[in-house]
Parts: sequence; structure tokens; C-alpha cells
Amino acid sequence: MSRRTLLKALAASSVAVGVGAAAAPAASAASAFGTKAALPTVSGGKRLVPVNRIGIQLFTIRDKVSSLGFRAVFEELANIGYSEVEFAGYTQGQIGAITPAEIRQLLDDNGLRAVGSHATLNPGNIDQQLEIANILGMPHLGQGGGIARGVLSTDWRAAAQTWNAMGEKAKAQGIKLYIHNHQGEFAITSDTQERIYDLLWDEFNPETVFFEMDIYWAHVGKHLFPGFEPIDYIKRAPRRFPLVHLKDGKLNPASSNGYDIVEFGAGNIDYTAFLSQLSDRGQRYGLFEQDNASTVPVNPGGNSLANADRSYDAIAALRG
Repeated sequence: MSRRTLLKALAASSVAVGVGAAAAPAASAASAFGTKAALPTVSGGKRLVPVNRIGIQLFTIRDKVSSLGFRAVFEELANIGYSEVEFAGYTQGQIGAITPAEIRQLLDDNGLRAVGSHATLNPGNIDQQLEIANILGMPHLGQGGGIARGVLSTDWRAAAQTWNAMGEKAKAQGIKLYIHNHQGEFAITSDTQERIYDLLWDEFNPETVFFEMDIYWAHVGKHLFPGFEPIDYIKRAPRRFPLVHLKDGKLNPASSNGYDIVEFGAGNIDYTAFLSQLSDRGQRYGLFEQDNASTVPVNPGGNSLANADRSYDAIAALRG
């Protein structure tokens, strides 16, 4: 039995269906990186990220998408065990042109689901981006960069209203519009002394615009602009967070951010403690992301897909 088949069987037999929920795979598997060792047996506690909800932001492996193409990348991700992907563009570099319909076929061929996308969204392209999302079967559509710049509250409030209007269009098509944070969204506005994330929380229509918390960048925000706990936002209104980025960071006092981005499981962010505080089940997708995986491989000769492979195992082993 292949690792992918085994994981699907485990997922089907588990009562857990979302981030925050039970059973650890203990299979070995063959991949492009050789035969994997069996995952460590972990006893006790519920699985914090079920195997049928472990996804990846394709920005992590953008070098492989560009050099190998979506077909080869999707095949490898499925072999590793990933179930979902979040897009970071719809091109495949030197491999050549590809249409959203062709990408959807490759997803279906490999048993993968598109759950979201980071695109640059504005009123002029929202209709086209929603059309692509529908072709790919995505329930969510988002933006990876900030929706405004600087620390003036007026700029962020104006941007929030624009997003509310785009969110209405998305809702009419059954799609949830979402924003992704970096550290800047936790800064304090210069004119009203508000935390920008709190401003957006109040300004967004919770029925049309949602959040994807990047947990790493939220911890960097806490380091730079203390006075909050990232987990408290999700606990306050879990359904406003249909997706989260599972990104790990290693403490580095010499860095202005306080952390360096590392592959999952090699850092100091306590994901067991963080995810164990979420009592809701089946409410969000957990997406692995490592911004620098294509340029800073952990092992000599490694690459971003190898990082994604090891990180999958670390996420699958989380128990709480």
C-alpha cells in the first residue's frame, strides 16, 4: 500500500476533519527522495492537523513549479500525502503556458483540492479572479500581500471598504474572500493608535471577508508590536479563520524579527500548545508554508520538495 493510499484510508476512518482534530500514520513510502522511514508512533491525544486537511502554499516550492511544472509537482505532493494546495500564481515558468482548466484536470488526476489562492486583487480584476477560482473549484480566494501600506488608519479603512465590496461579489458566487497577514498588520496606526489587525477586524464584514492567519508572521508581529496573543483572535471567532498558515520559526535574538523562517518542526513556535487551544473541529485548512524553502535547504543537496516532505511528517505527527 502506498503512503498516499494509507493516509487516505486513515483519513476516511478518522472522526477528525479539520485543523484542531485524531490518529498518526506510521507508514513508510517511496518518493523522489527515496524510501521514507516510518513516521514515529505517537500515542495519546488527538491529532491536531488531520491527514485529510494538510495542505501546502505553492509559494514554498515555487522553484519546482517553475522547473518541473504543475504535473510533476502535483504528483509528488500527492505521493508525500498532501491533500490541498493554495496557489501563488497560475504559471509554470519554463515548462510553458497552461490554462486554469488544465490545472484543474491535473489536480483531479492527483486527488488534490485547490482551497485558496494568493492573488493581487482589486475591483478591476475581481471578476476574472473569481472565474479562475470557480474553474479550479476553490472555496476561498485571497491575497498574500497587505491590502494597504503604511500606518495611517484612513488608508486601511478605505482598503477594508473596498474589500467588503469585493467580498460581496465573492459571496454571491459561494467563495470566501480572505486576507493573509505579515507582521505589518499588527503595527499600531500613527494617527489613531489602533492595532491594524483590530481595525480590520472591526471594519470587515464578517460574512464576506475572512482571515488567513500566518501564525509565524503573527508571532513576529507580537515580537515587534507586543500586547496581544495570536491565538486569541482565532479563539474569539473561529469561523472568521477558514485557513491558517503553518509556518515555523527559530528564535534568533540577532534578527529584528526575533525569528528565522525554518521548515516545520525545526523551529521554536509551540504549535502543539497553539493548536491544542482550538476546540472547534473541521473549521479550517492547515497550509504548510516556508518562504525560503527554495533557497535555504536544510540538508546538503536538499530542495524545497524535500523540505515539504519532512514538514508534512512533522505536521502529521502533531498531537494535543
